[in-house]
Amino acid sequence: MGKKKGNDYFEMMAELVIYSCEAASLLNEILKDFDAGQLEDRLEKMHEIEHTADVKKHDMMNKLAKEFITPIERGDIIELSHQIDNVTDAVEDVLVRLYMFNITSLRSEALEFCSIIIESCEKLKKLMDEFHNYKKSTTIRDLIIDINALEEEADRLYTKSMRNLFTTSTDPIEIITWKENFYFFEKCCDACEAAADVVECVIMKNS
Repeated sequence: MGKKKGNDYFEMMAELVIYSCEAASLLNEILKDFDAGQLEDRLEKMHEIEHTADVKKHDMMNKLAKEFITPIERGDIIELSHQIDNVTDAVEDVLVRLYMFNITSLRSEALEFCSIIIESCEKLKKLMDEFHNYKKSTTIRDLIIDINALEEEADRLYTKSMRNLFTTSTDPIEIITWKENFYFFEKCCDACEAAADVVECVIMKNS
């Protein structure tokens, strides 16, 4: 028996997270071998990922506009696709700030944040791969909990990073720029949690 019309929305939303994972992986690659002189070129590659994700999202919205029957509520599909898109955008925003502020050397916390971001995106991808089976899945709630825990870990790192910044730096430019950088790093994990929260709401509404 073939899929019922509209059931591939789950697959399409899972595909959107692939771009979030690609963006996080690229950010990690850039930070691990950081070269300020290459940031402009790497930013262009990041933008290509973000643009492709936007195109895929618009394709899904166009499909949604033409169909009457959907596997979950239309509004939930719109909200979840928006939140997943926010994840990719948030990762790109980190790199944009590093480029705009002409960052030439990284603070150690940047790689710690990136590690949490990668894990959060990977967990979100697993969550979306399970989403189609949300009524029977034995792992989906654990994945939501894991993403929430990673967001809390990012919150703690944000607090530690900000304290370290203000207690170790006397350069006002460094303080201003890294204060904003840390905010945008943490925002990536917030975006992953927001997407997971939408999935949790869908499960609760349909239980």
